[in-house]
Amino acid sequence: MSITVLIVDDSKLARIVAGRALAELRPEWSKVEAGGAAEAHEVISRQPVDVALIDFNMADKDGLELAAELRAQSPDMPIAIITANIQDEIIARAREIGATFVAKPVNAEGLEGFLSGAALRLRSSQT
Repeated sequence: MSITVLIVDDSKLARIVAGRALAELRPEWSKVEAGGAAEAHEVISRQPVDVALIDFNMADKDGLELAAELRAQSPDMPIAIITANIQDEIIARAREIGATFVAKPVNAEGLEGFLSGAALRLRSSQT
């Protein structure tokens, strides 16, 4: 099963760091990148995406808004909100839309639990 992860962050460096952590944990998974919400929608219109890692603070739209839009399109997609902005309100809003909260800076250790859960969720949805 081929799994594609969408990494959305307006910082190229943050996308590189997240991509490295992803490659370390799940080298068999592929990644696509977007620099913001509009670009993320363009990517999804061109190819299927199984998992999304979304930055909270972006110029065109906050990550929770984008996550809610993706959730409406793909109710079972594993989604993580990635941010250094660790406030209870943001964590609570992420949970309300069924997204996981991952603190920045992203590293393999911080991403491992989310990716393991995503893999299980994707496997169980295909049976």
